[in-house]
Amino acid sequence: MDYTLLNSIDSPADLRRLPRTELRRVADELRAYVLESVSRTGGHLGSNLGAVELTVALHYVFNTPEDRLVWDVGHQTYPHKVLTGRRERMSGLRQLGGISGFPRRDESPYDTFGTGHSSTSISAAHGMAMAAKLKGENRKAVAIIGDGSMTAGMAFEALNNAGVAHGGLLGDVLVILNDNDMSISPPVGALNKYLARLMSGSFYAAAREGAKSVLKNTPLYEFARKFEEHTKGMVVPGTIFEEFGFNYVGPIDGHDLDALIPTLENLRDKKGPQFLHIVTKKGAGYKLAEADPVKYHAASGKFDPAVGFVKPATPPKTTFTQVFGDWLCDMAEADPRLVGITPAMREGSGMVEFHKRFPQRYHDVGIAEQHSVTFAAGLACEGIKPVVAIYSTFLQRAYDQMVHDVAIQNLPVLFALDRAGLVGADGATHAGNYDIAYTRCIPNMAVLTPADEDECRQALYTGFLHDGPVTVRYPRGAGMGVVPVKTMTAQPWGKGEIRRKGQRIAILAFGTLLYPALEVAERLDATVANMRFVKPLDAELVAELARTHEALVTVEDGCVMGGAGSAVAEALNAAGLSLPVLQLGLPDEFIEHGDPAKLMSLCGLDAAGIEASIVKRFGAKPTVVRSTAAR
Repeated sequence: MDYTLLNSIDSPADLRRLPRTELRRVADELRAYVLESVSRTGGHLGSNLGAVELTVALHYVFNTPEDRLVWDVGHQTYPHKVLTGRRERMSGLRQLGGISGFPRRDESPYDTFGTGHSSTSISAAHGMAMAAKLKGENRKAVAIIGDGSMTAGMAFEALNNAGVAHGGLLGDVLVILNDNDMSISPPVGALNKYLARLMSGSFYAAAREGAKSVLKNTPLYEFARKFEEHTKGMVVPGTIFEEFGFNYVGPIDGHDLDALIPTLENLRDKKGPQFLHIVTKKGAGYKLAEADPVKYHAASGKFDPAVGFVKPATPPKTTFTQVFGDWLCDMAEADPRLVGITPAMREGSGMVEFHKRFPQRYHDVGIAEQHSVTFAAGLACEGIKPVVAIYSTFLQRAYDQMVHDVAIQNLPVLFALDRAGLVGADGATHAGNYDIAYTRCIPNMAVLTPADEDECRQALYTGFLHDGPVTVRYPRGAGMGVVPVKTMTAQPWGKGEIRRKGQRIAILAFGTLLYPALEVAERLDATVANMRFVKPLDAELVAELARTHEALVTVEDGCVMGGAGSAVAEALNAAGLSLPVLQLGLPDEFIEHGDPAKLMSLCGLDAAGIEASIVKRFGAKPTVVRSTAAR
């Protein structure tokens, strides 16, 4: 496609210099450019195609970056990136050294708030709006939030706070609800467009305020207020937002620039909290994505836009997520007490088949991680066996509930932690680097780290049988290709196993790093233990290895600080054993997006890196002098 007009835009200032009649062409070129870019790099697709006109309108109407745009989640910001000087960098999207797939403050002044998880935009925009008031600055803050993100309590906490004055100050914040569920009736059309422009305009506002001043302190005032509220509520679903203190406008067609721009201009010039409800279509402008928005939510890699996503010629390896999904169905068949819970990640967590087969035992609670955990606790109190399928990085949002509602009461809730360790292109916001450290410190909590696909199935079964809270962590993607055994067998509780006997050095592997550890051990003639459990740690095995080796090496795909290696060091200290311990894991920094294998190599956690670290510390054949306490 010819991108002549788009190529002339290097910043929103260039966009704002164009006549409004050119904006439709800008949107068409921008949509085509985003589709072409994602087809070459992979990344989120449907959400970005659906936000093209909104992005154009926002940068056209508002004086960005002086006016702040806060994108919820941020997986719909590719058009925003293209219009804000990063058009040529889209070829490196989500790749090591390239631009992020989410907003990042250190990437551009137009990325006013870093995101990656949902439901934070209203809180952040409210903070920015209040800061402007405190500093005497005349600027706007705009939060763009999707209908899915509105399922989280945090969004409503922010609305509740932003709609009231604090010390006489009321922030000039605009919340835009990007509703792509197409569930509002009627969502678009001439009547809605007319009402939206009318209610956002100065005449309507002046008339409303004038009527209030005339009727105030008269018996008719309350009647008029109720009449306005309920009449408006019959036309638009805005009463709840009005009750929060926002002026509600909409719903309007989010792809209609002739409706969007004048409405945004009206709202831009208003003071106080404003709420605009727009209706968009995921994948808009790309027929394949419009027809199947779930499938085209994101592209894992390159594809031909003319053909769409196609199945690979050779079937891919079974992923850990698929292993979990299969186990969940098998376990539910065997135990009617099992209930599966997900916070809005049915596809991502591998629960599609479970949902089909056991609809009454499947619960998608929306983007409400905190609720998902306490809901599970309530089920467990009544003899149900809940399984919470949740990404490692998402469980961080429900930490308090995990401690107070599950662990203190020692309830049998199984947490299936997908995306443990580095996740690749999604970067730091989605990496599950910290779950070992933040779960093992909680009393009553067990932490299992299966090494491959079969161990994952058996670890899930083992954890499900345990009468207490358990986390089973596994990475994104496939493992070594170890076919899971259909028969479910409980692993010995809290016990590891020796996988290779060697000399001098013992490598204690937690999780999938067992396999590179075995590779290294062959070259260094080291012992390798598959530890399986971080908690309860096999302290007897640790002590045995300490007494029979000159040094220990721990390897894990989680943070070193407070991780499994720390658990080993604590066990040695408790046993009065002293010998060198090399702890290998993820460094104390937020790790960039990029190819997972490359990132692991950069972190020294591939076979070559593990070997290099061991040789650097101990030499090829360590001759460490052990202390008396170790003998």
